[in-house]
Amino acid sequence: MCDFGLIPGELTGALPSMFLHGSWMHLLGNMWFLWLFGNNIEDSMGRARFVVFYLACGVAAALVQVVVNPRSVVPMVGASGAISGVMGAYLVLYPHVRVYTLLPIGFFTVALPAWTMLLYWLGLQFVSGLLGSGTAETGGVAFWAHVGGFVTAWRW
Repeated sequence: MCDFGLIPGELTGALPSMFLHGSWMHLLGNMWFLWLFGNNIEDSMGRARFVVFYLACGVAAALVQVVVNPRSVVPMVGASGAISGVMGAYLVLYPHVRVYTLLPIGFFTVALPAWTMLLYWLGLQFVSGLLGSGTAETGGVAFWAHVGGFVTAWRW
């Protein structure tokens, strides 16, 4: 991971780092969100344009994380930034589609418009970034990369 993961302090490895993950749960979580939102975005863009879009969101996400935290030496790996871009595109293209969400109070699902779930998720990333979460001591989640990928989709 240290060879191909993006280390903001060194600004290397942005593209290969998108294909590495820190654990099986990290990989499964990313693939879950890609499966939920990616198929509709790929259908609307076409396969080739989707691949370019996905990679562009991932690189932009990594660059946002570097700009916000340029001295970090924590390797950044995972597809979360690119998938955040897919989620941002879903918000733009399908804001009123119902998305089933598991509520933490009890264990039941509720169908919400996509815009509510996606903006809630974006808000969580933004607040976590502001609070300084994402340092090596707190687990190393690159919250600003999530925000960067999401916002990149709006500019596509």
